[in-house]
Amino acid sequence: MAGVLNRIKAWVRSPQGRTMVDKAKRAASDPRNQAKAKAAVAKLRGRGRAH
Repeated sequence: MAGVLNRIKAWVRSPQGRTMVDKAKRAASDPRNQAKAKAAVAKLRGRGRAH
């Protein structure tokens, strides 16, 4: 498992990884995307009690 994490860390430090991290940060800061994420979490949380 440690090998996988080391590969991920190395990829994040690469130019491609940094680009993807920047895109993800920009998307996460968008209020519309935050609302979508909150709605998805609320939907998932509600599933456990739907019996």
